[in-house]
Parts: sequence; structure tokens; C-alpha cells
Amino acid sequence: MLRPKPFFPGARVALVAPASAAAENALPPALALVRRLGLEPVVFPSCEPAHREGYLAAPDTVRAEDIHRAFADPGIDGVWCVRGGYGGHRILPLLDPAVIREHPKWFGGYSDVTALHIYFNQVCGLETYHCVMPATEPDPNPYTRRWLEKALFGGLEGALENPPEDPWQILAPGRAEGPLCGGNLSLVAASLGTPWEIDTRGKLLFLEDIGEKTYRIDAMLTQLRNAGKLHQCAGILLGAWTNCAPEDPGRALTLEQIFRQLILPAGKPVMAGIACGHCPTTLALPMGRRCALDADRGTLALAGKEGSL
Repeated sequence: MLRPKPFFPGARVALVAPASAAAENALPPALALVRRLGLEPVVFPSCEPAHREGYLAAPDTVRAEDIHRAFADPGIDGVWCVRGGYGGHRILPLLDPAVIREHPKWFGGYSDVTALHIYFNQVCGLETYHCVMPATEPDPNPYTRRWLEKALFGGLEGALENPPEDPWQILAPGRAEGPLCGGNLSLVAASLGTPWEIDTRGKLLFLEDIGEKTYRIDAMLTQLRNAGKLHQCAGILLGAWTNCAPEDPGRALTLEQIFRQLILPAGKPVMAGIACGHCPTTLALPMGRRCALDADRGTLALAGKEGSL
């Protein structure tokens, strides 16, 4: 897995919208955040209102071409998605992996960007960053900003830590090592049966989601289980499940019941409550980086600069 060069003060970052458009008036605060971080934003066409097409930031061809141009341009130091939404899977057939392989760069985002994380990790062999996005989190809190800056500037290594007041939970003990994969559960499930289906073999699978009814979480985890993805992985990390409420509280399984029924039978170490996902206080994760999970001691550590744990 190729680790891209980190950003540096004054680096030029391409802002792209590979899925949905940023909310109205969200771009100026996004640009302000990029500048506060010491970076120079370069706004690509998919971020411009003139290109919007329904719920998409721009037509598929425009969003795919923005990815190509951002990676190929020698004057651009990295690529940051302004927001997620919907549409990432639509552009995968239009992408040329050779462009990314020949011009590897920092790439970050989350939510619908999960589709691109899987593509870049598996098809292009490029490490990417599951992190907040400037149009959706223009004013990150101190914890979130600290981890964002680690991702941007090369400081993501060693132990990952939740806020002290929000410890993670051990659902199944054990130890496992492997590259990080996954992201948003609905996008991971949607990859199944496509040429870009997630490969969990020997990896640590991270999952989170937002706005899904508990039976939908059940259905998507069942799909992953039935496809063998939970048995093939080395360990499982469960992040934030924001606004994932039961449709009928009187006739529902809790999320913990669902996790225990569908995930634990795979016999893998499992930690839940990872501060990462659609939540205001969130870690940044290097997708594709080797990681060590110790669910006996309740620790999680990333490979350092030399690739050792």
C-alpha cells in the first residue's frame, strides 16, 4: 500500500465534490477552514453551483474528470472531498486507475466517499484518509481538529484514542492485525456484486452509519455476513451509529442485539464505540494502513512511519 506524501504549510489542495453538492452558502466556510489549516484551496468544477444536477454535485463525467485532473495536475498536492451525500459509486466505471497510480496523492473524506476509499485502496493501492470534510464540518472541535491535522500533516501513527469521557466497548475479546478497510455500512454493502466489491480478507473492518432504521442495519450486516465478509476479516471496529433508530420501538432489536447476533458468531475480536463517523467528535483513520487491534486490553494502534506496529 502506497502512503501518499502529507500536506505542508502552503500546500495546494483540490476541493472536489464526487457525490452530492455542498449545501448553499457552505463553500465560503469550507474555504476558510482550509486556509486556517495553512493550506491553499483550489475549487474544482464539481463544487460550483452551475454544474449541479438534481441531487448530484455535477454530472458523472464532470465529477470523475475532477478526480482525474486533481491527481494529474502537478500543481495540486492532495485531494479533499467537500462533502459526501450520494453518487460516488456512479463514477467508479469512469475512473482510470492508472491516473491515480501514476500520480499518488493525499485523498480524504468519509460517508459516500467510502466508495472511493475502497476503489483507491484495492484498485490503486493507495492509502486514503477517512476524515471530516470542509463543507460539512467547517469548524471542527479541538479533538476532531487534532486528528484531522494528524491526517493532513503526517502525524497519524501509534495509538488511536477516544475522548477520555467516551471509552470504547469490547464486544468480543481477542487480538488481530491487518490493513484498515470499510467505512459507511450502506456504501460497503452496496459494493457487493460489483467489480469493486470490498475485500475484507485478513483486514480490520470498520463500519459506521447515519439515519438508518435498525432493521436496515440488520439487513446490511446480514448481507455482509452472507457474503462471507465478516468471517474473512481479521477483526471488526464499530464506529458511530448516528440517528439509527428503530422503526417501531415496541417491536425492534437494539443495535447491540443486532451486533451480537450477526457479528459475534464470526468469532473475531470486536470493539464498538469508536469515535469515528457521522459525529461531531471524530477520529481520522488511514484506510489501507496496517493496524493492531487488541480487544483483550482495549487498544488500537496504527503502523508508524516505518510500517511497524
